[in-house]
Amino acid sequence: MTRLTITPSGPINGEIPIPGDKSITHRAVILSAMAEGTCTIRDYCNGEDCFRTINAIRALGISIEEKSTELRVSGKGLRGFSEPQHILDCGNSGTSMRLLTGLLTGQNFFSVLTGDSSLRQRPMGRIITPLRQMGATISGRQGGEFAPIAIQGTRLQATSYTSPIPSAQVKSSILIASLLAEHPTTFCEPARSRDHTERALQHFGVHLDYKSDTVIHLTPSSLVAKDLTVPGDFSSAAFFIVAGLIVPDSRITIRNVGLNQTRIGLLDILKIMGASIQILDIHNNAGEPVGDIYVQSSQLEGAEIDPKNMLRAIDEFPILCVAAAFAKGQTRITGMEDLRVKESDRIATMTQSLRRVGVDVDEHQDGIVIRGGTRLRGTECSSYGDHRVAMAMAIAALNASETTTLTNIDCIQTSFPSFLNEFQKIAPACLVETS
Repeated sequence: MTRLTITPSGPINGEIPIPGDKSITHRAVILSAMAEGTCTIRDYCNGEDCFRTINAIRALGISIEEKSTELRVSGKGLRGFSEPQHILDCGNSGTSMRLLTGLLTGQNFFSVLTGDSSLRQRPMGRIITPLRQMGATISGRQGGEFAPIAIQGTRLQATSYTSPIPSAQVKSSILIASLLAEHPTTFCEPARSRDHTERALQHFGVHLDYKSDTVIHLTPSSLVAKDLTVPGDFSSAAFFIVAGLIVPDSRITIRNVGLNQTRIGLLDILKIMGASIQILDIHNNAGEPVGDIYVQSSQLEGAEIDPKNMLRAIDEFPILCVAAAFAKGQTRITGMEDLRVKESDRIATMTQSLRRVGVDVDEHQDGIVIRGGTRLRGTECSSYGDHRVAMAMAIAALNASETTTLTNIDCIQTSFPSFLNEFQKIAPACLVETS
């Protein structure tokens, strides 16, 4: 187990590099493997979650050459995959499991997906139901609600499916399976979820017909091999954005960050709370908007957070809770029931973590109420095995009154392997211990 001991720091100034976007890396690897020809993926995320997808694709007979900053994927087309010789282990990566399930249902062989104890408790019925509607043969625990998932590949049929929840992973699983179906498929969701899959599909030459922001019509077609560069991960940048806001006299710049509107609800929320944030040098990269983020320390004010903005900031919930803890007044976040089934129950774990450092918090079934503005005290906190909780509480400790110790922080490797290195640069007094 790795522990992190943090002594409150002084101002944070300068530039902070972040890894490539985790969500886009997953999709780029899978779609490159489904393309005809070799694709180079530059600046990919090298977190453990993405390597679960990379290694699964390798186990399906696809060659992936790995360098420090790029991957070369030798795609074999939509159905050029081979039956794996062993169970595919997705570790803690729900994205790997849900997207790979979409891919595997339309192949002509048998496969099994599993994961760690946390992933085996996360809901999979939300993808199994529509995939079965397309003719997929899938079994799993409790009728397919939980992994392990066994798939007997088959020819898929077209469907028209309306998802009861807005979910990028559900949408992506269905769209990937739709590439393998006999006829066009229509997918509808109640609100627009992140659209990295749609952008990546268009980059690889697939035509999508948008009936509205929430209704997509996909006609099956082959993918054209194309290189792409992965933008910086906004969800990783979010931790240092909040660090720059809550540590007095700080000024930081984070370059080449993905600014997809379906992902950056946190920026809108923080600006409502009074944050000084500027977006500079916006440009386009393989269909994704990219730019630089400049942050100055700010006195934040509590706010009633619009659930529509939170849908675009669902992964940023832990670090938003930290921002709210340093804001004057009350912040209320609602409509976030799905946070109960993430890597941890994030509503519960953030409630417990903030209470340990002296924050006045109320937990609700669908959210949290935080009354901030009081200096946080130092204490010992657990990550609860959740990488985003671990990084959020590390940032909170930068402006606490005393030293804080975080335990079980190995989970950070799933998304941001260089986090501790960057953290130690801005907080030289922190100490990483292995025990």
